[in-house]
Amino acid sequence: MKVLYFAWFRDRIGLSEEDVTLPDGKEMTVHSFIDSLSARGEGYAAAFEDRDVVHVALDMIEVPHDTSISGVSEIAFYPPFTGG
Repeated sequence: MKVLYFAWFRDRIGLSEEDVTLPDGKEMTVHSFIDSLSARGEGYAAAFEDRDVVHVALDMIEVPHDTSISGVSEIAFYPPFTGG
């Protein structure tokens, strides 16, 4: 699965995108996937430290954190948008 990072996610993690292989047979939600990413190191933990402001899109559709990521080809993390 392709994982895309925008804005401070990219800055803190040091990547704009990466390919991640999910464990076989394990059902994951956005929330549990963020848990697994946060465990990868300081940059990941810093990027996801305030989950209330983490926005997520699965295959270009914004979803809540309790959504399953099963069968998804792309997940994107981005900050809240500002109006103007």
